[in-house]
Amino acid sequence: MSINATVQYSILCRQYATVQDYTSHFGFGETLAGLIGIECTTIWNHTSHDDPLWSARALIDNPGEIKRVHTSFLHSGANIILTDSYQASIEGFCRHAQCTSEAAISVIKRSVSIAKEACQEFLEETQNKEGNELSRNLLVGGSVGPYGACQFDKSEYHGNYVDKMNLEELKSWHRPRIKILVEAGVDFLAVETIPALVEAEAILQVLNEFPSVICWVSFSCKDQTHLCHGEKFCDAVTTVETYKQVEAVGINCSAPEHVQGLLSSIHGKSTKPIVVYANNGQEWWKKRFDNNPDYISYVLGWLEQGAKIIGGCCGVTPADIEDIRNAIKDRLTTKFIHSDN
Repeated sequence: MSINATVQYSILCRQYATVQDYTSHFGFGETLAGLIGIECTTIWNHTSHDDPLWSARALIDNPGEIKRVHTSFLHSGANIILTDSYQASIEGFCRHAQCTSEAAISVIKRSVSIAKEACQEFLEETQNKEGNELSRNLLVGGSVGPYGACQFDKSEYHGNYVDKMNLEELKSWHRPRIKILVEAGVDFLAVETIPALVEAEAILQVLNEFPSVICWVSFSCKDQTHLCHGEKFCDAVTTVETYKQVEAVGINCSAPEHVQGLLSSIHGKSTKPIVVYANNGQEWWKKRFDNNPDYISYVLGWLEQGAKIIGGCCGVTPADIEDIRNAIKDRLTTKFIHSDN
């Protein structure tokens, strides 16, 4: 299944969600792709803020809360939801939850079954209530976060660990979780918050072992030009686009004010749909997120720059996703009216 074909207009959350085909609904030929919103920080609010497993702890202690949050983002308009596996690893569960390796594998698989159940239950609940306008295909993306996210040392925000690890070490670390998510039946892999190009390439080389799997790759960036580790964003994008399993590329877990410059840097160079789900402007370690009144205006600007899959990462709530969806719908309606005139 193609991400681009399924998500003709998507909203993502971190519980993400795909987007419904607005182009078909409004009858004009612009291909838009997605809506995403965030779930990890929402789940994190219900766990210990100092837990090295972060939101993945809920897979053991409170799986019902994960499903509830998934469902809240679906009701807000997300069509793509991501599994709660961003900070999940076999070694992490063994070390911090006293799991056996077999139990840790089962816990990571649970992240997929919870997301799939949330989608199925949502569709059953809404299919006779919301009408054709809101009926939509949903996707479950398997969240593949960076090595640093599982170290609980904030190293995912600079990626300097790649300077001490070789490619094979990175591949060996990522392989088990990728295998678990693929075998559990995700629709695609969301390779996300990647701070360094070499780590993205390591993951994509592992994906060669699963040739039927497709993915998107989204990088975390420290300014309007560079990944958190320092590589140029435009170079990283053009490099990962050479891997045939990559169906979309972009930015997540980055400051919204950086996105315009990042998108400008790949204008005319990228051949894939663009994914953007930035933070709302606050850092997670401040342990609070303030609403950013400019986020919607940022989103509309990203759409003008060609972003196809849109959403929010840290600090973006279901209410924000609903606002984004409404703003996008208004934009498309207005564009349709103007084009009709």
